[in-house]
Amino acid sequence: MDIPIISAYAVDMEFFLDTANVKEIEEGVASGLIDGVTTNPSLVSKESSSFHEILKDICELVKGPTSAEVIATDFAGMIKEAEELAKISDHIVIKVPLTPDGLRACKKLTTNNIKVNVTLCFSTNQALLAAKADATYISPFVGRLDDIGQDGIGLIAEISDLYLTQSFETKILAASIRHPEHVHQAALCGADVSTMPFKVFNQLYKHPLTDIGIERFLADWKKTRK
Repeated sequence: MDIPIISAYAVDMEFFLDTANVKEIEEGVASGLIDGVTTNPSLVSKESSSFHEILKDICELVKGPTSAEVIATDFAGMIKEAEELAKISDHIVIKVPLTPDGLRACKKLTTNNIKVNVTLCFSTNQALLAAKADATYISPFVGRLDDIGQDGIGLIAEISDLYLTQSFETKILAASIRHPEHVHQAALCGADVSTMPFKVFNQLYKHPLTDIGIERFLADWKKTRK
């Protein structure tokens, strides 16, 4: 697939870890390359600590944007949950679904200076609505679109063009990242952020020729020491 390269403006892509596992986050932060974290109910359910305790620990570790998802599906419920979550840390970003009530909550929370990540985006029109609702982040799900035979990376490119044309400030957060190529393609298409499992983050370092090169250098060095 030909990937359109966005050259009209520079994007310094941020790396987020998509996990609620504190150990993985500790390792990621130690690399100096992790800017934030995204969580969801499924990820949190795999951990032993409470939701609020996990979020507090993550915020203290990463000291960057940490997405915490509301469970409520109605406007009032979302606002109530969001206000409680926002008390945990200034780094908390409230994650709401791309629904009418979700976007209404997004607009309200943003007005109150609470950052919002609008999730479950699968179309350009949805991304347009999220930007109109003043979302801090929009999360298009690349892998899930690929799963049904649609072009997840193509959606990132379309949203990037749209936001550039309309001068929206909402950041594109490429989500449902399945492999390193998704990260590479999302970066070329102008995504502001890629959020990925810890496994995928570690795979970004890997290339067989790098390993072979190190082995050869070490072998040659040993020869010089004889």
